[in-house]
Amino acid sequence: MATRSRFDAQLQTQFLQELAALWPAFKGSLTEVRKPCVRSHCPACARGDKHPAFLWTFREQGRRRCLYVPVELVPLLRQGLDNGRRLEARLVALGSAWLKAWRQQRDHTPLKG
Repeated sequence: MATRSRFDAQLQTQFLQELAALWPAFKGSLTEVRKPCVRSHCPACARGDKHPAFLWTFREQGRRRCLYVPVELVPLLRQGLDNGRRLEARLVALGSAWLKAWRQQRDHTPLKG
């Protein structure tokens, strides 16, 4: 019995290639905040200057969560957030492309009977 290729095989292959290029991908936001430190005699805190810190805010099981991000990971997290936005946009576009491919396959398949 001959196997018929799926109508969306090309879309799937293309999407998986794009997905690999979008690693890492995150959803949420990154915020820089200023916080006092825990040292009792910190000169910066004594002047009223606070220390910069970065927080990643995201949703988990419907609840908002925040995690501290070390400064050396900030560029990678920003890239991941940008990639996450690109991935979301690609998923939206993929839905209509997938349906269009299905309709083209349906219209070009001879009817049985």
